[in-house]
Amino acid sequence: MNIALLETGSGYWNTLIWVVTALIIGVCVLWLRNRGESRYKKDTDQTKPFLSGNPEVSKEDSHVGASHLYWGFTEALKNYYEPLVKMHTGNINDYSGWIVLVMAIIFIIIGVS
Repeated sequence: MNIALLETGSGYWNTLIWVVTALIIGVCVLWLRNRGESRYKKDTDQTKPFLSGNPEVSKEDSHVGASHLYWGFTEALKNYYEPLVKMHTGNINDYSGWIVLVMAIIFIIIGVS
């Protein structure tokens, strides 16, 4: 039995090739990351957002609520969102139950097919 070679329905899967590939990609990512700007200093003016030369205002003065940003989107889909808002309980057990129910339905459909 060869541990490094796994036969699947559509060919062979070689774990050593995947490990070597992952290591090569990791080395490339670290190399690119280390080529970054060395003059960057944390907790200085360099970390402030660039606002086209305008001074930064307080968070309260610059806050735009999501209701304003997505007004057209939510208004167009109001008939879809109203029932969903009523179903939203905030209880994680309800969401877990929905996930289990949907997965069971999907498995039944796949098993019947």
